Amino acid sequence: MTISDFYSTPILRDGARPGDIVRIRPVFVPQLEGASGAWQIVYVSADSRSQPIAASAIVLLPETVAEPGSTAILLYCPPFRGLGGVCAPSQLLATGSEYDVAGIDRALARGWVVAIPDGQGLGAGTGPHTFMAARAAGANVVLDLARAIYRASDLALPVAPVVAWGYADGGRVAAAAGELQPWYAPEVDLRGVAAGAVVSDLASMAPVISGGSGEDLGAGLAGLGLAGLGLAGLIGLSHAYNKLPLRHVLNEDGLAAAAEARYLTGRELLQRFPQPLAHWCRVPDPWNDHWWRRVLALESLGHVKPEVPLHLYHGELDIVVPVQAGRRTLIAYRQRGTQVDWHEYDADHRATAHLAISDVLAKLTVDIANPPLHQPTTPSAAEPTTRP
Repeated sequence: MTISDFYSTPILRDGARPGDIVRIRPVFVPQLEGASGAWQIVYVSADSRSQPIAASAIVLLPETVAEPGSTAILLYCPPFRGLGGVCAPSQLLATGSEYDVAGIDRALARGWVVAIPDGQGLGAGTGPHTFMAARAAGANVVLDLARAIYRASDLALPVAPVVAWGYADGGRVAAAAGELQPWYAPEVDLRGVAAGAVVSDLASMAPVISGGSGEDLGAGLAGLGLAGLGLAGLIGLSHAYNKLPLRHVLNEDGLAAAAEARYLTGRELLQRFPQPLAHWCRVPDPWNDHWWRRVLALESLGHVKPEVPLHLYHGELDIVVPVQAGRRTLIAYRQRGTQVDWHEYDADHRATAHLAISDVLAKLTVDIANPPLHQPTTPSAAEPTTRP
């Protein structure tokens, strides 16, 4: 089966459940010496309207699975990689072109299974990626990946606790998964969540990524500004909340840019669209439109108390996601009574992602060893799941 055949959007059978596996195949991951095997999978998830969709991911197996009580399934949510093109993690790792594998390697070395979702719209999705839609799209795909691993007989994995970890936009997705797990996937034995550079209030962050300034975003995006992320955010949220027409806010040049952007990787986006978001819009501040204010409010985090420990961290010198935004996230969760801790690093956005690896893995290791606060349950098939 060719790559295009494997990732072609399948017709989902009647009665397909979130977490059901559609396709699975072994692949080679040349960058990861600690992986004894890797599997690309296409599985069933759900969109913001609870309609079934196809999603894809890669599952990495360690050389030696740790002993019961020490092993885990790590749901690893990488930062934004793009709206389309070849930027799905399951494809990048199989071709050896993923530029940030340090955290994955370290988790494999601990004997953990590492599962990396592509995100809604990438890989087996119909695109574009639902960038910035952590609650409406990202969390479902992550939690359904855990379900898929539980059901994947080909992997021959022992039942193990689940932990989630993400950074930047991936951190928002991981945090949202922690909020939604008790009602969306109560059978998943989630034990802890680590999330770095997380913004709880998108309305405060949207203007920052729309104005054109920025810093070194990472090895794959070195030297590029942030402005293209504003356009990407509009496109991603519009796809997640599909009753939001881009024509309402974009001018003619903006509509043409959006049509092109939906197929681009992160680097291509930032190179191709360096102008501030207002350049592509009918109004100076599209985020102030009442429809978009509503969406940004729906995507806020910290209004729901996760039932598992939450580990937040941030770089004090971060000008991609200002540390003040992370501190407000911490306060929001504390006000809900969340078991949350905070680590602040004397570093910028890129350096913090690497400095935090040891601390994150240490905290999640403690979570794995602790019994769950609530025993995982299997929801009745007759009980509909509704978003809180």
